[in-house]
Parts: sequence; C-alpha cells; structure tokens
Amino acid sequence: MGTKLVSISLIIFITTLVHFSWIASAYNVLNFGARGDGRTDSTMAFVRAWQAACNSARPEMVYVPRGTFMIKPVMFTGPCRNRIEFRNNGKIVAPDNFYAIANSGSWIMFYKVNRLSINGGTLDAKGSGFWSCRKSGRNCPPGARTSLSIMWCNDVLVRGLSSYNSQLVHIGIDHSNNVRVVDVNIRAPSSSPNTDGIHLQSSMWVTILNSVIQTGDDCVSIGPGAANIYIEKIGCGPGHGVSIGSLGNGYNEAGVQNVTVTSSVFTKTENGVRVKSWARPSGGFATKLLFKDLIMRQVNYPIIIDQRYCPWSSCPHQASGVKVSQVTYRNIKGTSATQQAVKFDCSPSNPCRGITMQDIHLTYVDRLFRPTLTYCSHAQGTHRGIVFPKSCF
Repeated sequence: MGTKLVSISLIIFITTLVHFSWIASAYNVLNFGARGDGRTDSTMAFVRAWQAACNSARPEMVYVPRGTFMIKPVMFTGPCRNRIEFRNNGKIVAPDNFYAIANSGSWIMFYKVNRLSINGGTLDAKGSGFWSCRKSGRNCPPGARTSLSIMWCNDVLVRGLSSYNSQLVHIGIDHSNNVRVVDVNIRAPSSSPNTDGIHLQSSMWVTILNSVIQTGDDCVSIGPGAANIYIEKIGCGPGHGVSIGSLGNGYNEAGVQNVTVTSSVFTKTENGVRVKSWARPSGGFATKLLFKDLIMRQVNYPIIIDQRYCPWSSCPHQASGVKVSQVTYRNIKGTSATQQAVKFDCSPSNPCRGITMQDIHLTYVDRLFRPTLTYCSHAQGTHRGIVFPKSCF
C-alpha cells in the first residue's frame, strides 16, 4: 500500500512539474508589459505575446495569469506556424467607457488561426452602459457585435470560458470549421438587448456542449450557411431559446442543414426551439433539423416555426421564400407559459414539409387548468406515439 501511495504521489508531482514548466515556458503577457490591475491598457502587450507565440515553430501558449487585464479591441491573427493555446487564468475586461469598443464590430477576435485552443478565464465586456444608451433612444454607436469572435478559423476548442455582459453577441463563429465550445458560462441580464449567447453562421461541424447560457436574446442562434451543428446539454434561460435564423434576410442566402439540439433544459425562455424567417422572397432553406430529449420549464412557445418573423413595427408582409423541411421533434416534455405550446406558422408559398412529432407532452401553467393548444398554418407532417397538445397533422 505504501509503495502504491509513493507511486501515485510521484506521478502527481511529475504531472504538476510538467504543467508548471509548460506555463513557465509560455508567453506570459506580463513579460510583454501587461499589468493585472484592471486599469492599465494591456492591449499591445497581449498582441506582442500573441505574435511571439504565433511565429514559433513549436506548439506554444499565450498565458494570462491571475489578475484583471483591461484591453481594447484586438485581433489575434494567423496563420500560426504550429498549434497555439490561449490560456486565461485571469479576467479580461473592456474599458469602462463603452465607446472605446462600441464601433469596433468585435472586441476580441481570432482571425485565420488554425489548431487553436482558448481555455478558461473570464471576459467582461461591461455592456450595461451601451444597453442603457440604446434604451434611452439617444444616438448611440452600433456596438461591438461580439465579445469573442472566431472568424475564418479551423480546428478550434473553446473550453471553460465565462463571458459576461457582452454589448451584443457573446461568442461569434463565422466562416469556421470544426469548432467545439465546451463548458462555457455565458451571462447577461434578461433585459439586455440582442445579447445572444452563441451565434454561428457560414460554418460547419460546430459542437456546443455542457454549457449554461443566460442572456437577453437567443441562447444559441444559427444563421445562414451553417451545417452539421450539434448542441447537447445546455441550460438555456433566461433568453429567447435556440433559434434557427432569422433566415430570409436576402434572396441569395445559403441554407441551414443537419442541426441537432438534444438533452437540454429551457427555463422561462421566450421560446424553446424555434425556426424563424422573414416574410419576403428568398432562396434559403432549413432542413434536417432534430430536436429531441428536451425539457421545457414555463417556456412561452416551447415549439415554434415562425415564417412571419418581424420584431419591428415595419414588416415585409410577403410570403417567406425559405423552405423548411424534415424537422423532427422527439421526446419534448414540460410546461408552457402560454396556452399555444406548439405553433407552426409557415409560408403560404412554401409550406413546411416533413414535420414529425413524436412523444410530446407539454402542459399549460394555468390556474384554470386549460389545455395546451397547437396552431398550424401551411404545415404538413405526421405524428407518432403520444402527442400532447394534440397534433394538427
């Protein structure tokens, strides 16, 4: 027994030694002039550390130690010569004045970087001033669309990141392939406008796992050109649920296909799983969508296809050209905060086709014990097993 304990202790010691020697040899932002006091502008120190690591022929790490580091909008560009890890053990914050990042489009961007890992730490974009400006009706800047942008990147892992108070989108994935987002924690007040948790578009093979997303907009939004998307074990709410779209913003628009959302919980969200498109002509489509093994807790519209989507007073009022087909809802249970728990409001010129409802049980949170209802317009499909509210197919 004593020999085993010595062996285990030796393994732990060696592992710890290797870990700390790896960090010691990493490109520590402190060595490039960063200061973790939360006030000093450390932007260029981060850039210099990145450039040094990116230019190395060996796999390298940019290391952010404990402390609070203030940085302005920054772009970490590639391609890099080898694998690279951005390890954050501290907290990265935006300047107090929201104008400092509001016109940038994004706050922190990784651009054309392959074989990238972004591990740990906290991002706080301090978006409250920007939200207040927008709500006041003043002439506000357009806003940094995204706190963390991954653009034109391949083979990316984002793990253990916490993102707070983005001005708009927290994590954006655009024109990137083979991206995994795991164990992230995304938070913004329910009243914060357009603070999507994760938005992706024009990207393939994106996986989102084991994450908690609480925002003022979609927990996950999936835009045109997205394919082979897998979302599992997320806690969503508050927010607007998981949305395909909005689609149909333009005629020559790429479609969305092969999306799975599974084993997730939606709590007091505006929607559960939603497909939304503008009511105007479009060559777009959404097909092969699978929503299964989901729990709804007081969700306004647990299951919804909305092809007359328009959040503004001035709307197109045409027929949506987006073709929605092969959508499966399986084993979805819980409670609806409205009587209309299932809503299929599809396009009159392009009816929804191939909808499958299987093992659905959604009840209405209502003191009068009224039943939940299904609304169908221009929708075609089938049902299997027990479906409640009663299917309209």
